[in-house]
Amino acid sequence: MRVVIIDDEPLARSGLRARLAAHPDLQVAAEYADGPAAIEGLRAVPVDLAFVDVQMPGASGLDVLASLPEPVRPMAILLTAHDRFAVRAFALRAIDYLLKPVDDARFEEALDRARELHRWRWQSAPTTATHVASASARVRRFEVRVGRRMRYVDADAIAWIEADGDYACLHVDGQRHLVRDTLGRLMEKLDPARFVRVHRSAIVRVDCIDELQPLANRDAILRLRDGTPVRASRSYIDPLLRRLAGMDPDGVA
Repeated sequence: MRVVIIDDEPLARSGLRARLAAHPDLQVAAEYADGPAAIEGLRAVPVDLAFVDVQMPGASGLDVLASLPEPVRPMAILLTAHDRFAVRAFALRAIDYLLKPVDDARFEEALDRARELHRWRWQSAPTTATHVASASARVRRFEVRVGRRMRYVDADAIAWIEADGDYACLHVDGQRHLVRDTLGRLMEKLDPARFVRVHRSAIVRVDCIDELQPLANRDAILRLRDGTPVRASRSYIDPLLRRLAGMDPDGVA
């Protein structure tokens, strides 16, 4: 994804740049130190994701987003020391809202959510040869080691997947199988019509979800059909609710 940093504080920009450098799938395309410059730059060269400081000279970060037409308005992760802008932020479809100083775990959650939404936007675009190739490359079976034997597990038999260090743990019929892969890469391989990311550490097969219990912090506890509890992070709640309501990954019923 192409990313832009909009913040009037040089130290804040350099800090974000350093964090983003650890993610090879993200490219910092530009930086802006004030609202008017950001508006002009984003109108000329759209990007996928913007880290936006709410309070800046000339125009606030929210004013920057509001001034951009929907087709060129990037996904936005807002940065501020105050939470009183939340209502307007969500009206502008900001995908997350990070309070300064930014917590590392929340930063990673926000990036994961941005990746997920970016992937869904790409998938909802008109079909292309590249898109077809990607769909045809989805994994239908996983090769897992059981002692000295190799076992082959159908993707459709997986109830849920959790991160386990450098591995991912596939939960199939009460058994656990480890594969050496990240959840991000697995989501690219799995059928998005059947699997949904619910936490930076968990993927769930949608038809295995039996119950959702909201929590006070906007997280939720999912109960699977076999009784297994899985925590869903607030960063993934909105896409998850759309899927549970019977919508496609791109939000179409």
